[in-house]
Amino acid sequence: MSIVKVIEVIASSEKGIEDAINNAVVEVSKTIKNIDSVFVKDIKVHVSDGKITSYGVICKVSFRIDDRAREGRSGL
Repeated sequence: MSIVKVIEVIASSEKGIEDAINNAVVEVSKTIKNIDSVFVKDIKVHVSDGKITSYGVICKVSFRIDDRAREGRSGL
């Protein structure tokens, strides 16, 4: 049986929303494997002098828990 875990992360970019989402995936991928999907929960921009200076996203990242990692743990 597969178990899916969801974590929430915040990422940003000065280039755009798509780049902010990509930054979230790149950073999460450094420590978490088996990422299945990313749900963008919220988007915001920072503005200075009437111009957008950065883009931010709050994402829910879903990933499968490796069955082999769970086998060695008691109570699962």
